[in-house]
Amino acid sequence: MPAGVRVAIALGSNLGDRDAHLRYAITRLSAFLTDVRVSSFHNTAAVEVVEPQPDYLNAAMSGWTTLGPHELLGQMLRIERERGRERPSFRASRTLDLDLIFYGDQVIDTPDLTVPHPRWREREFVTRPLGEVWD
Repeated sequence: MPAGVRVAIALGSNLGDRDAHLRYAITRLSAFLTDVRVSSFHNTAAVEVVEPQPDYLNAAMSGWTTLGPHELLGQMLRIERERGRERPSFRASRTLDLDLIFYGDQVIDTPDLTVPHPRWREREFVTRPLGEVWD
């Protein structure tokens, strides 16, 4: 078994070169993860949004990390910013969205991080790719 904690991360993009954004994130996240597994990419209509938005490209990845949960979150936010992520509103379109779904079997509930992700089971754009990398 690899060292550290097994994690699952959901990836999404609906602005710009969606494929390139996801591949960039996978490459960058692989610097912090070992034994990485990446799902196929899934084209998904935007959900839970008021204004029309382009379709998302979604994926999931899993791996093992020695980073703490907040340290990993910090790296994920940095990667989003590197791809031009802006947050003009809560459900705005985005170049890159990275969500920490699982951090081992830990339950974390802080103002900036909730794990497991509170709505992961309700979102097929998470469960479908996650099913390919998490057993």
